Amino acid sequence: MRIIAIAIVGSNGVIGDGERQPFEIAEDWARFKRVTDGHPLVMGRRTHEAIGRWLPGRTTIVITTNPQRVELPTDGRATGHVVASLSEALQLARTLDEEVYVAGGGTVYHEAWPALTDLDLTEVEAAAEGTVYFPQIDPTEWAEVSREQRDGFAFVRYTRRGEPGLGSVD
Repeated sequence: MRIIAIAIVGSNGVIGDGERQPFEIAEDWARFKRVTDGHPLVMGRRTHEAIGRWLPGRTTIVITTNPQRVELPTDGRATGHVVASLSEALQLARTLDEEVYVAGGGTVYHEAWPALTDLDLTEVEAAAEGTVYFPQIDPTEWAEVSREQRDGFAFVRYTRRGEPGLGSVD
């Protein structure tokens, strides 16, 4: 199973302020939709709330210790689940697809880090205001496999060198 972190990251590693991401790039949003469509998407409750809706075309798995705070979709356009841990989210995702995307926030990225097989990042060439950071990418652990340069940002894919250390999230 491939477990892929997907994020937009400022040049200083910032991904947000705890409520929203610092960059609004239309091409990034369109790519996010295209890449994640049809695959499970794992995220924390605050990230889900920041998006503001259940995303059609994917099964969204929200991690929270307060499941009563998350209202499941009822319109038939999106599928959603609420779980209490990353481990539970990944176990559920494994039953749905061989490719799962982890979409944040910061705590979820850090917790999922040992299990990740790939990174799919939009790397912005500007620093961002915020207090939430994407984990540091160690080039001895991650190999850059593609880079699509745009004006002021790039779509960059990394793959883990060796096997992920699944630890407690398996």
